[in-house]
Amino acid sequence: MSTTTRLALAVRVLIALCTRTFFQPDEYFQSLEPAHHAVFGYAHLTWEWLAPKPIRSIIYPALNIPIFWTLKALALSETWIGAWLLIYIPRMLHGTLAAATDIWLCEIARRWLGSQYVSTALFLSLTSFFHSLSLSRSLSNSLETSLTTIAFAHYPWDASSHLSPQLIYNSSRMKTTLIFSALACAARPTNAVIWFYLYGKLFWFLRSSRRTVRALFLQVVTIGLIAVLSLFALDSLYYQKPTLTPLNFLLTNLSSVSLFYGSNSWHYYLTQALPILCTTALPFVLHGMWSVVFDRHAAALRNMFTAVVWCIGCYSMAGHKEWRFIHPILPLLHIFAAKSLVDLSDRGSTKERKIANKRAVEPRPFIQRFIYSLPPIRKGFLIFLSLTIPASLYVVLFYCSAPISVLSYVRSLPVNDLRNGGIGFLMPCHSTPGHAYIHRKDLASGKMWTLGCEPPLQYVASCPSVLVSPRDEPNNHRNQNLPTYRDQTDVFFHSPVEYLQSRFPAHVNLSFPLSPFPSSISGAPAPDGYPWAHEWPRYLVFFGTLLEEEGVQNLLEAKGYGEVWRKGRSWEGEGLRKGGVRVWKWRG
Repeated sequence: MSTTTRLALAVRVLIALCTRTFFQPDEYFQSLEPAHHAVFGYAHLTWEWLAPKPIRSIIYPALNIPIFWTLKALALSETWIGAWLLIYIPRMLHGTLAAATDIWLCEIARRWLGSQYVSTALFLSLTSFFHSLSLSRSLSNSLETSLTTIAFAHYPWDASSHLSPQLIYNSSRMKTTLIFSALACAARPTNAVIWFYLYGKLFWFLRSSRRTVRALFLQVVTIGLIAVLSLFALDSLYYQKPTLTPLNFLLTNLSSVSLFYGSNSWHYYLTQALPILCTTALPFVLHGMWSVVFDRHAAALRNMFTAVVWCIGCYSMAGHKEWRFIHPILPLLHIFAAKSLVDLSDRGSTKERKIANKRAVEPRPFIQRFIYSLPPIRKGFLIFLSLTIPASLYVVLFYCSAPISVLSYVRSLPVNDLRNGGIGFLMPCHSTPGHAYIHRKDLASGKMWTLGCEPPLQYVASCPSVLVSPRDEPNNHRNQNLPTYRDQTDVFFHSPVEYLQSRFPAHVNLSFPLSPFPSSISGAPAPDGYPWAHEWPRYLVFFGTLLEEEGVQNLLEAKGYGEVWRKGRSWEGEGLRKGGVRVWKWRG
């Protein structure tokens, strides 16, 4: 195992194990929860899994199933250490998968830039703020990024009309590219946007050789067909009915339902996502791109540049946008930054290089070895790039950690305390992880409920809307030409006191019965509205900002509730997810 591989594995697994903060609900509800449900029979499945035409494939959550099944088979899942292993072994798995991005980025740099650029590319990747925030988490975008990077490492980036088709096409390398790009598309169907362009361009460059075109076409069709049929078989087995999730995903997201989760301006990826993804590397990314645009001898880098432009252009046409959607192109951006940094720093004299080469072969202490192994770039650049490290530590260890910590508290509650009483989460939907982080069967079957946020699935067929809406505002979360639709979270936070008075009984029932209809039904549209109705639970969990709503604190105290746990800083989070997390218990 090479030093690069060991370092990448160590960094990514360490980040995965140390992550204590909340970033995206999909980290839990599109990965761990379905796997937990498949093995243990209970979890919080969202509408994507329960809709008449489900849009999520089991292929990505299935990575966690062997871990959960093994712990269950060994009777470890119900022990105190089992609860810990259920959380941290999947983290180790996803950290290991994340390391592939760093490892194969080095191969891209070595092949298309040169060995002198490898350490700089690796440094950029390992210190990347966005990689630290997202890459080691159980997000399908993270696996998509790793698989795409492996495919990138085998793709013939030097393809051009001036190069012989026999030199462009390598059957073995192309087979590897096709396999990993197919896997990336299976994990995230939208990854096909990248490969539609790259394979289309490759066919164009090979057009002068019919034999080569036929060979490539046969490989594309064979591997593509195997991937689609395998995905169809796996998902049909999981859903117990014929299911092609990529098709369902496409049809659903071509409707206005995607805008239910937010609409953004056309320049979102240029003005927000790229600065967040690149952070301190952004000036060097831009300089690296500019240096190859008009360089006729840099065909490989120009092809990478056009691929980045294509990807951002296509994704910018969609109304709903997120930073992580363009995560797979971040390794290519690091290639441009590495080129810029090394080229700008390559001004050492011949004498200085001889001294450096002499030092490289001399025995030296560990600290000196570490210093001399740093990228061959200016110290000022190195310090500037390293400014991401404190920010990365903060978002991994501290920022919005309370939504994770509160589940440790819930997991530790005595069984007797919850035998006659449950837990209600008065939070925006999916503000904390689900059952996979609690693993208490006594809280299944209605004893733990959350507010729902089911999209208006009944409008999927009648309201197509792919482009950005005219009322293009980043915070307009219901901007899909369905002004009358409000989900449960909307209804509750529109007037919390009214909701608590009208949908909860006037007095607390000391037997704490199950709520008759506490949440929306995932995947089941209700055109006429849901008849939400609650019983008061023994515990209530909410963000501190809820107590700032007029009358809420007085109402809860009048019912006999009082605070028993709190964590988090009041200024962390955004919107309704601020004020730290509070747990209130009925005390009488």
